Amino acid sequence: MTDSPAAGGDAPDSRREAGAPRAVDSRGSGRDPFEHAREHARDQFGHAREHLEQAREQFEATNERIKQRTGRDLILAILTGLILGAVVLASLLIVKWTFALLALAAAALGTFELVRALQTGGRRVDVIPQLIAVPLIVLPAYFSESWLQWTALFASVFLIAVWRMLGQMTARDGRLYGDVLGDVLAGAFVPVYVAFLASLAVALLRQPEGEWWVLAFLITVITADTGAYAAGLAFGRHPMAPRISPKKTWEGFAGAAVAALVAGALLAQFMLGVPWWAGLIFGAVILATATIGDLGESMLKRDLGIKDMSSWVPGHGGVLDRLDSILLSAAAALALHALLSPLGGL
Repeated sequence: MTDSPAAGGDAPDSRREAGAPRAVDSRGSGRDPFEHAREHARDQFGHAREHLEQAREQFEATNERIKQRTGRDLILAILTGLILGAVVLASLLIVKWTFALLALAAAALGTFELVRALQTGGRRVDVIPQLIAVPLIVLPAYFSESWLQWTALFASVFLIAVWRMLGQMTARDGRLYGDVLGDVLAGAFVPVYVAFLASLAVALLRQPEGEWWVLAFLITVITADTGAYAAGLAFGRHPMAPRISPKKTWEGFAGAAVAALVAGALLAQFMLGVPWWAGLIFGAVILATATIGDLGESMLKRDLGIKDMSSWVPGHGGVLDRLDSILLSAAAALALHALLSPLGGL
């Protein structure tokens, strides 16, 4: 009789003990779905990483093919262009006089690049008077009267020529007269090509609604360049000027023409306040000057035996490599402002 209570007491314990493994199993089976979800998530993450890696490799391969065909690193070119575009846009629309400082900096860098390139080609061009000439020509275009800008140009050319002749007299190295004359002419060409043409963009900024005209011609140049790049990459088959720039094609020029005309018509209507047909004239003239400027600089580089003026602008080459289409277009835009802006009331 004394054992019965013990037996009766053991029964619940035995039932609890028997039930304990089932509870553990229940908890273990409760963890299995979470563990399965984690494993599934890890698998999905691994697959996504593999796909991302494949996409990156394909993109890099495509970018490398584009670079080999066009000579540009597409990603660097786009990022650099966006940054520079934002800076220029802010200077034009927020604090106008800062655009004159940007033009001054760009002209100084472009002048230094061109002088160094000419020196590499065997010409003796002095960098100090060239850099002195840049602010003398560019700054009066915004902060003074136009006559001072022209006076500064002639004075700068005179300074550069005299500096070179005095330097040659001091050198006494037997350099031929024809070479010395070539050095003087090359030196005189630099401020006219870089600083003076850059100053015309600054002079345009001073005109009524000038910031919009500067922005319009810059947008047209960039749009034409983008259209040429895209069309040439997609359809380019027939070289446009193989001895000057082998990678330029007639298909690319056609793309640039369409882009420039469309941009000109739209900008005329919505930015410049002149008739759309005036925008077609604007786009056609800027297309012509941008193309001539681009080919002219390419011809100069080919004559000097260099690919880019420098590597200071990532994805674009040198400063002058980006200004080649802009400098001559600045002169055209200033003339177009005088001719087309009176049509604003039509």
